[in-house]
Amino acid sequence: EVQLVESGGGLVQPGVSLRLSCAASGFAFNTYAMGWFRQAPGKEREFVARITWRSMITSYADYVKDRFVISRDNAKKTLYLQMNSLKPEDTALYYCARSSRQFSSGSNSVTDFNSWGQGTQVTVSS
Repeated sequence: EVQLVESGGGLVQPGVSLRLSCAASGFAFNTYAMGWFRQAPGKEREFVARITWRSMITSYADYVKDRFVISRDNAKKTLYLQMNSLKPEDTALYYCARSSRQFSSGSNSVTDFNSWGQGTQVTVSS
């Protein structure tokens, strides 16, 4: 059974950093592209960042580019999202997701990911 468990969220002030983690199990983690998405209240789930299975390619949404960094440790089966210079508009439930296709670079589309974690809440407020 595929399991994705996010952690690391919290309530922080604008400008600070947080690192999210996603522990994966139940599948060959090192053969799938992985992504981070987020969903704010009343809004649709949106793409944040993606990383290919060998970390050769990373992709970011424009609204987090140059502030967030996605990475993975295939030996630990863990996905990370380093979030710097957080803004109030970054407030959302953050989800870890697995691409639907093995050995694929994946895409930035929600529909290209078919396994999701429960999410971890990030709230940025002064």
